[in-house]
Amino acid sequence: MNTSQPDHQDNPTQPTDATQPADPTQPAGSAQPLDLRELPGSHRAEVTGVAPAAQPLHPSVQVDATVILRRRAEPGQDAFATPRNSQELADAFGAAPEDLDLVTSTLSSLGVTVLDSDAASRRVRVRASAGVMNRIFGTQLKQSDAAEGPGKGGTQRRRTGSLSVPANLDGVITAVLGLDDRPQSRTRFRLVPAAAQSVSYTPLDLGRVYKFPTGYDGSGQRIAIIELGGGYQQSDLDTYFGGLGITAPVVHAVGVDGADNRPGQDPSGADGEVLLDIEVAGALAPGAQIIVYFAPNTDAGFLDAVSTAAHAVPAPAAISISWGQSEDAWTGQARNAMDQAMQDAAILGVSVTAAAGDDGSTDRATDKKAHVDFPASSPHALACGGTRLDAAPATGAVKSETVWNNGASGGATGGGVSTAFALPPWQARVGVPTPAGKSGRGVPDVSAVADPQTGYRVRVDGQDMVIGGTSAVAPLWAALIARLAQAAGHGLGLLQPALYGKTGQGAVPAGFRDITSGNNGAYTAGPGWDACTGLGVPDGSTLLKVLIPSAGPAA
Repeated sequence: MNTSQPDHQDNPTQPTDATQPADPTQPAGSAQPLDLRELPGSHRAEVTGVAPAAQPLHPSVQVDATVILRRRAEPGQDAFATPRNSQELADAFGAAPEDLDLVTSTLSSLGVTVLDSDAASRRVRVRASAGVMNRIFGTQLKQSDAAEGPGKGGTQRRRTGSLSVPANLDGVITAVLGLDDRPQSRTRFRLVPAAAQSVSYTPLDLGRVYKFPTGYDGSGQRIAIIELGGGYQQSDLDTYFGGLGITAPVVHAVGVDGADNRPGQDPSGADGEVLLDIEVAGALAPGAQIIVYFAPNTDAGFLDAVSTAAHAVPAPAAISISWGQSEDAWTGQARNAMDQAMQDAAILGVSVTAAAGDDGSTDRATDKKAHVDFPASSPHALACGGTRLDAAPATGAVKSETVWNNGASGGATGGGVSTAFALPPWQARVGVPTPAGKSGRGVPDVSAVADPQTGYRVRVDGQDMVIGGTSAVAPLWAALIARLAQAAGHGLGLLQPALYGKTGQGAVPAGFRDITSGNNGAYTAGPGWDACTGLGVPDGSTLLKVLIPSAGPAA
């Protein structure tokens, strides 16, 4: 799908008529009612305490959206066994040509401009006036003051209730994203005052602690990093990597849906996330190319960035995601579309690493109940939790490593049990809890240091600082995967079946060091997998032997 542009399930519902007042921005005959069907999973609850903008949204305002189509077939477990290329994925699991033609012709006839379409990722990028969008998708877009996120002080488009689609597209379209452009996610990093730091580490120190396999540096591999704001300056990267005594990796920025690399001179904001991700991944896999995908912080922007990265040629070894939100703060359609994008990535041989959250077992939900973060809760993402580490930087010798939990104001690793995704088969034997008697996907899978009091030394907007959070764990694991993919000679895709193997409850699989002390609120660490640190922290050299026995000893 060309991102340089500016931006089957049966579920019958009752038809809905949608009319709009006559408007010069709409095509002839648009006052006639459309026969619409409700789009499952699209409901948005009304948000209280949000003030209408001073100027209402004019029906002529142009709105971009991403339309997702159904798969021609659903992938089984065998689909993840051997990496496929994008054409093979499109032929097996992409959008059927007749579905793509039907959607583009129908929307075009109703006054929508089709900007681009892609069968492999099943995306159609469209543009129309707000009035046309309202009519076609059975909603009423409104403009309100931006009460949250980086756009605070400006305006945002919002909608409530469910969307609909024209009756002939019922079941063909599975999601319509981007009509509502409020922020979908937040960063997963933490800063603490310098006085609160007990010890800090460079990524190279952590490569020794976690025994990253020597002789491999990610050469020939790509690491994709998803960013929903902020930016980086090359001068920071040159200074940082020069200070580590290593050659800076090649870093490229790719804009998605009109976003681009926009460093804002704000180390405590999105720039901190961007530089943390690049510097951790780049230091631990300096031979890899780093591709940073910048997208708007919306459900459409997030999805489009992940899909664009997954379907890139050549494919990356890993996609690192350090942004997220409680899984119940997503619409079902957006969550499912993202999960399917990560399915695509795995089928293409791409491993997705995702931060498990920095707010303990509640994930900052206002009801104070246990929640898990998405996209980490997707079974097609390697969910990355966090620890507190006391180790000797020069040698990597570990004195202690426990669950990261600094209390309500200091952050704690996310983790728990999904209410949106079923228990995957590779977690069936490890003892994932069943809150209220219901099973679900357990979070996280793996972990590494995340406590900012024992955090990562990085450089952001000309300042040297220490940052923590599970944001740092996702690029650390992405870098390790790039080294392993170099050794294998191909992408590793969905790693969890191999990482868990036949591990039973209380057991620790080869390639991990168990974390057995601490809690994240509702859940406590113990022997084997737990909902705080997953299987544990990596022993990279052993993982190399487990996952790629043919690689032999590192050169």
